Amino acid sequence: MTLKTVNTALTTVGVLFILYIGVSYVLTPGTTAPGFGLPSWPSGDGDGFLILKGIRDIVSGLVLGVLLVTGQRRAMGWVLLVEALTPLGDMTNVLAHHGSAAVAFGVHGLTAAVIVVTGLLTLRETRKTTAGTVAAAQEPGPAKARIAV
Repeated sequence: MTLKTVNTALTTVGVLFILYIGVSYVLTPGTTAPGFGLPSWPSGDGDGFLILKGIRDIVSGLVLGVLLVTGQRRAMGWVLLVEALTPLGDMTNVLAHHGSAAVAFGVHGLTAAVIVVTGLLTLRETRKTTAGTVAAAQEPGPAKARIAV
């Protein structure tokens, strides 16, 4: 199994997972929210904030999905590293508000770690391609004749 196959599988699972979480927050915010790790949740019209979280997650998944489908693997590696900040921020938020440390580290922290590893592996996979492309572009080619008009 090649590194590209592993990275594609990890990213695909990640995209599907974050889309599922996002859709869950949009469709059933009250039942999805308790698994986030915070000790209390908004009530009444406060569910709108949970839906915002769902929309954020859906967009994060779609961005990675577009990069995956279009083959922009180097950009995908960098975006994975940047998007790891979201679960890292979620973990920090849960801990700062005296939520469940188990969920903070076991869900959000682990998610951030997996995303970082996937991003680094993807950048490693694309490093050879990028280096080869740069080297080929720097090689002197045949001189092109200019035609005076």
